[in-house]
Amino acid sequence: MDTIFVHLLLLSFMILRPIAIAADVPESDTLGKGRNITDGETLVSADGTFTLGFFSPGASTKRYLGIWFSASSVAVCWVANGGRPVNGNSGVLVVRDTGSLLLLDGSGQTIWSSNSTSSSSSAEAQLLNSGNLVVRDGGSSSSSDAILWQSFDHPSNTLLSGMKLGKNKWTGAEWYLTSWRSADDPSPGAYRRALDTSGLPELVVWEGNVRTYRTGPWNGRWFSGVPEVSAYRNLIWYQVTTSPAEVSYGYTSNPGAALTRVVLTDAGVAKRLVWDAGARTWQTFFQGPRDVCDAYGKCGAFGLCDAGAASTWFCTCLTGFSPASPPAWSLRDTSGGCKRNVKLDCANNGSGTTTTTDGFLLVRGVKLPDTHNATVDMSITVEDCAARCLANCSCLAYAAADIRGGDVRSGCVMWTDDIVDLRYVDKGQDLYLRLARSELPAAAGPSPQRPFRTAPVVGASAAAVAVVLIVLSVVLVIRRRRRPIIPAAQSASPSVPSTELRRPPSVPSVDLSSLRRATNDFSADNVIGRGGFSTVFEGNLADGTKVAVKRLTQSYLTDGGGETFMREVEVMSELKHENLARLLAYCKDGNERILVYEYMENRSLNLCIFARDANQRAVLNWERRLEIIVGVARGVAYLHGLSKVVIHRDLKPSNVLLDGNWRAKIADFGTAKVFVDGQTNPTLVQTEGYRAPEYTARGPSLTLKCDVYSFGVVLIEIVSGQRNSSNQTLVSDARESWSQNKIKENLLDPAVGQPGPEILLRLERCVQVGLLCVQQSPADRPSMAEVVAMLTVNGTSSSQIRSHRSAAAAAAATPLATQDASSGAHGDSIYLT
Repeated sequence: MDTIFVHLLLLSFMILRPIAIAADVPESDTLGKGRNITDGETLVSADGTFTLGFFSPGASTKRYLGIWFSASSVAVCWVANGGRPVNGNSGVLVVRDTGSLLLLDGSGQTIWSSNSTSSSSSAEAQLLNSGNLVVRDGGSSSSSDAILWQSFDHPSNTLLSGMKLGKNKWTGAEWYLTSWRSADDPSPGAYRRALDTSGLPELVVWEGNVRTYRTGPWNGRWFSGVPEVSAYRNLIWYQVTTSPAEVSYGYTSNPGAALTRVVLTDAGVAKRLVWDAGARTWQTFFQGPRDVCDAYGKCGAFGLCDAGAASTWFCTCLTGFSPASPPAWSLRDTSGGCKRNVKLDCANNGSGTTTTTDGFLLVRGVKLPDTHNATVDMSITVEDCAARCLANCSCLAYAAADIRGGDVRSGCVMWTDDIVDLRYVDKGQDLYLRLARSELPAAAGPSPQRPFRTAPVVGASAAAVAVVLIVLSVVLVIRRRRRPIIPAAQSASPSVPSTELRRPPSVPSVDLSSLRRATNDFSADNVIGRGGFSTVFEGNLADGTKVAVKRLTQSYLTDGGGETFMREVEVMSELKHENLARLLAYCKDGNERILVYEYMENRSLNLCIFARDANQRAVLNWERRLEIIVGVARGVAYLHGLSKVVIHRDLKPSNVLLDGNWRAKIADFGTAKVFVDGQTNPTLVQTEGYRAPEYTARGPSLTLKCDVYSFGVVLIEIVSGQRNSSNQTLVSDARESWSQNKIKENLLDPAVGQPGPEILLRLERCVQVGLLCVQQSPADRPSMAEVVAMLTVNGTSSSQIRSHRSAAAAAAATPLATQDASSGAHGDSIYLT
């Protein structure tokens, strides 16, 4: 039947094609039922940027189906049949009713197929303005939700805006570029460009199984060996996604910017090309490798390459190292690398104490070494990274993993294997190399025989510094509140620019079928939680990773929640902190709106502290409860400290999740509404018992201090194991217990047992801080940054906490209408529920 179909189809081309030409049919971007593309005909994207049709590359006479820039026909972006050309001009592109896109030759043989299928009989192909050729179910009510196949999932040698390289952990699919065999032959060549996801993400060019060039790892701003991309801000912006669901890299062109593409040439060179419309030529903005030092492993292990040092054949050994083979280096063969001069001095006595005299040498301005065997932890500071590396006798070097904060770097990458492919580069990063004491400059390492403990405690000096910071912050609050009152119309911060909110989220979109597989088709057996507007399912990815799949109800969509879903995803995808539940992916498919979060083994806090079974409440001992209190405080302080301030608006124990280590993770701050500062009449959403009094009395008058109030209630609930009612009886009981000095007797959860003296002091401090947070006037409440300091600094005494309360009370004369200026002075504010 297929053969009969094909021959009838070819016969119809011969009959109908002259008619179509005579009628001068205008170019279209869509290939639907009853229309076909023959050699000489084209599809053109709606904005005219891209063209699909048949072409012959270079001097070749063979015909290929491809997509190219309309302004430059030599700039071919995608080829369907690179390994199987069509001889002559007999090629035909058709769409079968079954949803498959077919390329046929003159004999009716299938040269290439999209291998897509559809249950409907109205499939169609469309060339989008992005250059993406899609096959979709034409009978679907939503064009974006009915894509059966797309060319962006099958790259050739070119990366366009909106495409990505990397790996989809849901399906196992990988996206990478493959070079042409030659300029005249688009069949797969010797090179491929892929995103290495084994350490920090970095782009690598491979020749077979051999690395030939790498960009250096992603550092939050650019790939560390390609700092020149910082000059492309007016042209494109980069996006790297790292989550249990997907690791990918791509870029998006800015509106109105010049046309651009990344091409992997047949010589294995990756080039960023930009179209100069005036000269009608492609300008090379970047190419890698760019010089001799970009050749992978040029100087071998522990070698350092300097492109400006031709006198040393560009290679030297790092301080503390010398050539492994001096004769080979004398013959300019540096691939053997370098060896250490003096053995490291490091030993573990088995009691948790590591003794070492080693130290670190700062190597400035480099492309960080290959990280495919490195250890990465994005949740710790660089200072913690140094301590962890020094306490690990196998650690050879460390560096910051994220430099988005400028001088305030974060994250940790540690190398326990050879340091390979290290070079100097403009705007390079700092690498801390471990050396024996005798190889270090004076005072570069620990003093001789000084034990380095793996669990250091906070010293008095750190406490003193923190106390000073608290005092300074109080002074700043008082100064701000003494400013003249500004009318509300003038004091409102400007809205977040629409260009910020329209950026694609940094988390991947996953298809509904993947989530159905992960949750056994949303089986009732997989349900791990229910809310007023959602059901949460346990999901299991193909690689065994567990996730929490939050499926929003139809009532949520009916009430208007569907309108703000994508905006919430955009904002939530940017929130990254160890005490916030991380959004991993989302799904928008028809009427389905689904959020995928990291899995929390110990569910929500309320299930533990409010359990009827005393044994279940006792699982959260006092130490764990204290850690949870500090974790929640840090999470809220992070939200309030962002440049675009985030207000949670519904902080309560059921919205605090606990991971396998009982670490607190704040959740549910993005599934109802998002508000920008200056927007009027925000919806009243806080739960009774946690709602700040001014939020109720004045209508939805929202400031950062609303979250502070809710946190104070949550803190007292964690300590007491009791719920606060709408008439605030728990808060009243806590005040009375504090005033009578009977915290231990009247307030602490009896299921946990009697705390020791030190723990009791910390619990009393927590209650004290909680009562500060739930004061009637917002001006009397501390900021969340001050709360964190009071909960964590050993040197903060009760008298100092009381002095904060007095200072705050002194500032209370400032009317509530002006308090937004003091509490949200970081920049544009975004309010979330």
